[in-house]
Amino acid sequence: MSCPFSFIVITYNEEVHLPRLLESIADLNASIYVLDSGSTDNTLVIAKGFNAETLTNPFENHPNQWDFALKNFDIKTPWVICLDADQIVTPELKQRLLAFKDEDYADVDGIYFNRKNFFKGRWLKHGGYYPIYLLKMIRFGKGYSDLNENMDHRFVVPGKTIVWKNGHILEENLKENNIKFWIDKHNRYSDLVAQEEVERMLNLRTQTVKPSFFGSPDERTAWLKQIWWQMPRYSRPAIYFLYRIFFQLGILDGRNGIIFHFLQGFWFRLMVDVKIDEIIDQKYPERKTNPGLSPTKFVFSFLFLFVIFYYFNIYWFAATSPTSRHYIPFVANNLDYIKGIRLLLLNCSTGLLNLLGFTAIHDNYIMLVAGRGSIQVVYKCLGLGVISFFTAFVIAYPKTLKAKVIFIIAGILVLQFLNILRFMFLAVYWTKVGITTLDHHTIFNFVIYLIIAISVYFWMREPVNTNKKHAAN
Repeated sequence: MSCPFSFIVITYNEEVHLPRLLESIADLNASIYVLDSGSTDNTLVIAKGFNAETLTNPFENHPNQWDFALKNFDIKTPWVICLDADQIVTPELKQRLLAFKDEDYADVDGIYFNRKNFFKGRWLKHGGYYPIYLLKMIRFGKGYSDLNENMDHRFVVPGKTIVWKNGHILEENLKENNIKFWIDKHNRYSDLVAQEEVERMLNLRTQTVKPSFFGSPDERTAWLKQIWWQMPRYSRPAIYFLYRIFFQLGILDGRNGIIFHFLQGFWFRLMVDVKIDEIIDQKYPERKTNPGLSPTKFVFSFLFLFVIFYYFNIYWFAATSPTSRHYIPFVANNLDYIKGIRLLLLNCSTGLLNLLGFTAIHDNYIMLVAGRGSIQVVYKCLGLGVISFFTAFVIAYPKTLKAKVIFIIAGILVLQFLNILRFMFLAVYWTKVGITTLDHHTIFNFVIYLIIAISVYFWMREPVNTNKKHAAN
């Protein structure tokens, strides 16, 4: 029986990588097509050595290169697998492909593979880099290259897609072990991304993939990109880097992983933001950023306010704690707002539990539910760090004073209501969970930051009227 799929590979001076890839798929007996963009090494010789059909096309960007490949190779199989030269098909994926039958996937137009990305020999398991699902296997004639992207290339199919979570491809660009090569490469890429984003600002470019948080991997990415484009330039690289390092645990990827997350998550995106401003200044001076929307002003305002709010709460907590060397009796007895927040949350939690038929009491620190369990409410349970982040962001962002006040009050009320629900759930069910190592603070903060990100996204979508008196406050 003939193989139901073919492989397409795009190359440029890939004599280091191409043999690895072609050897990993040799046992599949599939047709191989290599689209080169003018290699000066032995890339084409290697390709022909594996009986690959080759074509040459000048490189403009990845979407156009893949579009040319799909339209110009004489593909005779119902499916095509599109790979980069620095990728490898793993043995477990090869087994799935060996067992692949077109009739078993009659209602499917695309299959996502799972990618393991390596940098300087280290598998990046964290920082949002695993798992990453890429639409690599598409039904030929239906799938096409998304030409609305300059850099983050993707294929698009009109029908159903599925995900092979254990269908791994390995990606390791050995040339990127030379950091100069990596920086030069991504410097060129930043030109393409900056130009693309400027075109989106001018409504000259749209998204092909429908944004949806609960959709396919590419639809989720499109949804997240809409948030990214709304965020203030120059601050978003720092926020994204910290998010990858701490919330997505990129710090666990070790020294090489942290270097990668810094370069790819911060440096690369900072270059994009700088080049966006350069393009606007040179080509579209009438679109220059309004002073009220200054990214630099926003970054410094946000960071300054966040530090002030965050450490003020910590200092006040120390000033009201009798065991602290910073203890101030007058403040503890008359101005302890932290105790007030704790008591309010505990009173609301016990009150609601009693209304629901439970018997709940508290002693200002520990809430006990008769016949169930208990929870101790400490400083980090109050969410003051999250509130500091949220409040600083809203105040720094250029909106009307009224809009800021309403959003801050609503946000804090919603956050603390969720906090009350958390206390109630933990007090009633925590002992039944039986997983004492589970850090509910981390889980709660992750959920809250996700809610904040979604809420801020829609809040920022409202146009900023800098002509109003308090627009930039």
